[in-house]
Amino acid sequence: MGKFTDRLKSTSLVKKLVHLVVGICTYPGIAIINKLRIHGSDKVKALPKTNVLFVCNHQTYFLDVITLFHIFSAIKWGKRDRLGIPFYVLNPFTRVNYVAAEQTMKSSWMSRLFLLAGGLTVRRTWNENSKEQRAGLDPSDTRKIERSLKNNWIITFPQGTTTPYAPARKGTALIIKHHKPIVIPVVINGFSKAFTKTGVTLRKKGTLLTVTFKEPLQIDYEASAQEITEQLMDAIEQSKKFMPEVLTADRH
Repeated sequence: MGKFTDRLKSTSLVKKLVHLVVGICTYPGIAIINKLRIHGSDKVKALPKTNVLFVCNHQTYFLDVITLFHIFSAIKWGKRDRLGIPFYVLNPFTRVNYVAAEQTMKSSWMSRLFLLAGGLTVRRTWNENSKEQRAGLDPSDTRKIERSLKNNWIITFPQGTTTPYAPARKGTALIIKHHKPIVIPVVINGFSKAFTKTGVTLRKKGTLLTVTFKEPLQIDYEASAQEITEQLMDAIEQSKKFMPEVLTADRH
């Protein structure tokens, strides 16, 4: 079953079909019921088609990634900082993968379907329900990511959780040290207010959703994984210095 799913995921036609269905279903919630504002799409348009890593904060299980898919496809169709009418779902941009926890992506039929849009499942380096702790990535996960970067872009969420200002795991930094991709920080806001964690159910209408693409990071690849992780957390505005005072007080 696993090999069959991998073959399906590598099929362009299947990816396009999933992007089409998911795109049509999610567009109203992103662009009509709520209001999406995009900043920095010109930085995306100028990127090469391979060895690019988008590092993003995380607010919902699926809609963060789905919104980035919308944006990348709109940019492919010549849109700038807007989605416009979603004709782009007819010929979407599919040369993009996203990193997701294996446990999460096996949790429902919807998550299994969305895997076909370009999911790269990895074992969690840490799980709040487990005592297992690992410093790096599983070797098979590393190979998946290496193959993907050679052919596509990758979206990853270094915190691995939708909890704001949660500490990041070092897996993303290890990917950067080993593969030296172009790293684009992405900051999203409003999604946790507008949608439930799954991103499927509306929580509040009329919410401003923002997606901001920042300049590529200048990274010292000889720096430690911890130092690179701290740089990433600053870039996606999830480090302690961005934490609201009320949350800082609560954590102390």
